[in-house]
Amino acid sequence: MATAAATGAQAEPAATGPAAGAQTEPLLAFPGAEGFGRYATGGRGGTVYHVTNLDDSGPGSFRDAVSEPNRTIVFEVGGVITIGERIRVAPNITIAGQTAPGEGITIYGNGLSFTDANGTIARHFRVRQGIGGDSGTDAITVVTGDTMIFDHLSVTWGRDEVFSVSNGDPADGAHNVTIQNSILGQGLDTHSAGGLIETAGGVSLLRNLYLDNDIRNPKVKGVNQYVNNVVYNWRREAYILGGSQWTSEANVQNNYFIAGPSTETGPFTRGNENFHLFAEDNYHDADRDGALDGYEVPREEYTTVTWMEKPYPYPPVADLMDPDDAYEYVVEHAGASLNRDRVDGLLVGEVTSLGRKGAIISDENAPPINGPGPVRGGDAPRDTDRDGMPDWWERLRDLDPEVPGNNADGDGDGYTDLEEYLNWRASH
Repeated sequence: MATAAATGAQAEPAATGPAAGAQTEPLLAFPGAEGFGRYATGGRGGTVYHVTNLDDSGPGSFRDAVSEPNRTIVFEVGGVITIGERIRVAPNITIAGQTAPGEGITIYGNGLSFTDANGTIARHFRVRQGIGGDSGTDAITVVTGDTMIFDHLSVTWGRDEVFSVSNGDPADGAHNVTIQNSILGQGLDTHSAGGLIETAGGVSLLRNLYLDNDIRNPKVKGVNQYVNNVVYNWRREAYILGGSQWTSEANVQNNYFIAGPSTETGPFTRGNENFHLFAEDNYHDADRDGALDGYEVPREEYTTVTWMEKPYPYPPVADLMDPDDAYEYVVEHAGASLNRDRVDGLLVGEVTSLGRKGAIISDENAPPINGPGPVRGGDAPRDTDRDGMPDWWERLRDLDPEVPGNNADGDGDGYTDLEEYLNWRASH
């Protein structure tokens, strides 16, 4: 068996924290976590694994990091990790992409599966599948599992879908999933699709950017909360209102649908009476004139649905923005935006053209995308005790940089000291 030093993993002392009964509500995954997956616990209380190289496998690799449960993954490298076989992520893991130096981390190749990765917290990195990925697979897939949150991801170039939470049978799908503040784009033709959301277990899609996907931005069957998203340059179908064989219950609020050069239809298609919908303040900018000047979508443009006069009691959104403000927020913050790479810069530039730029693509290596790189690396700060917190941070917080303390909870708020650092790093 490999040693902790060889793998980049480290055993940790027992956790300390607030007294029993001090927490009256479940702890959010991190400040700003919302939606059905907001209570994911990630690797809280487990070990720390340092990704030390950009290799596809072996000690210190991302693949090795996510192969075992109960870990928080931090990065000492930035750049592109090119993978061959698909990577399956274990349960109870925090992937802290915000710790990667330089322009962060891109995982490029055959995509990731978070099926049964219960408790996942995944933040601030990029998953770009590409033409070399297996046909019929997604850039990110969740089939089953419980309580996961995906925040500030950039996901592109899926061969089947870009990001799907789908089991084929909504009754048996995943439960309590949030995808928020993310870019979900450029599904590759000939099946360019944003994603299938097919579960009765609840999926929240909050403040995301869907762009350059022909169809399924997303396609929904089951329980869905769809709030403050921006959809740009779909071709045939933006938000698909389910399949008639399944009952769906959705809140669709304060989203902006913006036509691009490829767009041929309105924002809502394939409705049916089994789709129970509460919808309000969704806007459609159809004229491609370089200005954000859309209109509120009237009921008749949602096609046939069963209308709900009150929203379903889904998790509250702390800052429900009007569609114009949601557009501004998504343009500024969606995706792995602590350090946007060249690709995301190009994609956001399409959106801000407001109808004049954008394309459905079939090969990410063709101009103007020209592949996933470059992604600049950098130097990680010193972490003497390998507890995931840099020495400078520990000194600043009166912690001992030579004694692992990632599972301590110095202020008794339920977040470990490591989580306090990760939460700070995600906002700076």
